[in-house]
Amino acid sequence: MEKKKILVVDDEESFVKMVKLNLEETGNYEVRIETKGAQAFDSAKEFKPDMILLDVIMPDVDGGEVMRRIKSDNSLKNIPVVFLTAIVEENEIVAEDGIIGGHLFIAKPVTTEKLIDCIQKNIS
Repeated sequence: MEKKKILVVDDEESFVKMVKLNLEETGNYEVRIETKGAQAFDSAKEFKPDMILLDVIMPDVDGGEVMRRIKSDNSLKNIPVVFLTAIVEENEIVAEDGIIGGHLFIAKPVTTEKLIDCIQKNIS
């Protein structure tokens, strides 16, 4: 099986390193991390991920703007983007079936199992 490529964008360096380590440890994923929202679009163009896990609140460019750039690019617009954030709580996400404002969300803190489940459900 070919490894799925996951781009994780979050300004918390320790968090993205842990996600990368845990996902790659399964042997099913190739993970690239990006800690600057301003660089996320270029990283996505270069890496061509199967999914993007994207923080909402970042100091330079927020996740909403990053997603707008990605969705406006023909080569990237079909890549599933999942917001990974602490600004919503788990019970809010469960109540909305993981979709808020038409977008997929996962609440932090998050387990590796929950990330894998989300990836498997949203990558064809």
